[in-house]
Amino acid sequence: MAQARTSRHAVQQQMRRIFEEIVPFNRVLGLKVVSFDPKAPRVRFDMRPELIGNPSRQILHGGVISAVLDVAAGFAIHCAILDRHPPQARIEFPKMGTVDLRVDYLRPGRGRHFEATARVVRLGNRIAVTHMEMANDAGELIATGSAAYVVG
Repeated sequence: MAQARTSRHAVQQQMRRIFEEIVPFNRVLGLKVVSFDPKAPRVRFDMRPELIGNPSRQILHGGVISAVLDVAAGFAIHCAILDRHPPQARIEFPKMGTVDLRVDYLRPGRGRHFEATARVVRLGNRIAVTHMEMANDAGELIATGSAAYVVG
């Protein structure tokens, strides 16, 4: 009996559920998937008082920025793997770990909401490399980053 192929939409919905609901830290950040585009997937989150790092300036905590860029990169790798290997009946997501993460903070994190996107520069058998960007609701670039991940 041939295995039925799982639709791309079904896999995307499962990925959305994992990234938005199953991963506790993503829930704390309030991350939502905006796009599954394998060339530029995007996640978004709203500014909330508990994400503020400097109460007098009312700006986003730098750790939130780096964490969201890290998540966006991992999400981009998942999307790239899905694009490279169409889903089968049984869906298994790769195990990943951040090997190196670099963030450049360009502007204070001000805005009503923020979006982060990532591009996979290289997806090898064991290592993936990404470049990431985060912008506020006015389209101002808040931070950029690059990262390497072990994938397996």
